[in-house]
Parts: sequence; structure tokens; C-alpha cells
Amino acid sequence: MSGPSRKSLLTNVLCLGALGWIYGGDLSDALSARTAEVSALLTPPSAVRASVVLGLAGVGLAVFLAGLLRKRPEGFKGYRLLPILLVMALFLDMVLAEGRTPLDSPEMAAVALQRFQGEAQKLATVEAVPARSQVLQPLVDALGSPPYLERGSSVPAYTLQVRTDCEGPVRDAPGTRAGTLLYCVARDGKQAWVTLVGLPAEVRFGAPAVLSHRGEPRVAVVRAQLPADPEENDVLPGFDLEIPTVDGGAAASPSP
Repeated sequence: MSGPSRKSLLTNVLCLGALGWIYGGDLSDALSARTAEVSALLTPPSAVRASVVLGLAGVGLAVFLAGLLRKRPEGFKGYRLLPILLVMALFLDMVLAEGRTPLDSPEMAAVALQRFQGEAQKLATVEAVPARSQVLQPLVDALGSPPYLERGSSVPAYTLQVRTDCEGPVRDAPGTRAGTLLYCVARDGKQAWVTLVGLPAEVRFGAPAVLSHRGEPRVAVVRAQLPADPEENDVLPGFDLEIPTVDGGAAASPSP
């Protein structure tokens, strides 16, 4: 009785570490999402599934240690429990994740911000950008649900705040709910800056803050349309030249 080989020992150690890292992290995220003001998660991880996997990992570890202490030979089936559990748990995760978007919360929020900017730009005129909430609200409604959770529950829909007489984008919005689009119109009405309240890209749990990356807020800009070039609209005045005919139809050159 020599116990497991180094390969089996290393495999079990790696599998145990992977199970603890993946499902311990899921359990931690699930518990944090329930209490955090805002979570950068599309859906909360299943605390039940993570707990079951970790419990089974504990059983597998106990069986492995029992075989190790008793110096069971390499063929002992208890040495295979942790690798089998890891493969089965990952396979179940892949099945449950089928159909989900591969983008994370900051990326989806940035896509929504860009989409809103593109639709608002279509409503801009030469004189001004759209500045009435009644005009912009249908664009907000078309965005769907924000990719954030509030204390474990999904934020139902994006909201809109229109501000005027702005000199730049809103960089700080304390007390504003996650999923709020801050549409800030310049004093001359020719430009509007759009930011989104969520979380910084580097933060997963915390208080609502303007969506940013490395400390810089993500800003979308809506601008008034450029006026048409007058030269393109200039048309040379035309004139009609009446050409006389001879003998019922043959064209003749006009006399000087």
C-alpha cells in the first residue's frame, strides 16, 4: 500500500482549488448581491447550487484524505471523486449558461449608451439637439432592462433625466438610481452629453455611480446637424432656346 501517485495527488489538489475558486466565488457573489446597493451582474448566481457543489467537494475531500491516510493504492475510486465532481459541475454550468449573452454588465451598459446616442442623433436638427423628455423617452423605453441588480433584484427599466444649461457631462450623480441616463444639454442647445448611472467598470458591488473606465466616465455626445454647404445648393439659372424648324420638321440653325 503506497498511496496515490504524485499525478493523482496533484490532480486532486488542482480540482479542489478550482472548485473552491469557482463555486466559492459564486456563493460569495450571491450573498454580496443580496446586500449591495448595486451589483454589476445580469442575474445573481445560485447560492443553492454553489452550496451543493461545495458540500460535495467537502465529501470528496474527506474520502480522498481517508484513502491517503490509509495509503490506499492508486486504483482507489475515492481518488477520482473530486475530478468527476468538477467535470460534472462545469458541464451543468455550460448547459444552464446556454443562450446567455457573452457580454458583462459594463459592456452591455456601454452598448445601451451608444445605442441611445445613435437614436437621439437622428432626432437632432441644424438648430438644436432634442431636449424634451417626451421626445427622448421612447428611445429609453426601447433599451430594455439595465444590466444591474439592486439588492439582488433586477433593475426593471432605464430611466431618463434631462438637464439643461450644462457645460459638460455629469460626472457625479449621488442619490441617482442605477440605470438612469443623464442627458445634459448645452446652453446653446447645439450639443448634449449623455452619461449612465451604474458602476465603474472595475467595481462589481457598491453604491450607484456614473459608468466609467479607469476613472474616466463613458460619455456619448449628441450634436446638432451640420448645415448644408451652400455651394452644393447653388444651381446655374437655365434658359430655353427655341429652335425654328423649316419645311415642317427639319431643324435649322438660328440666324445670327
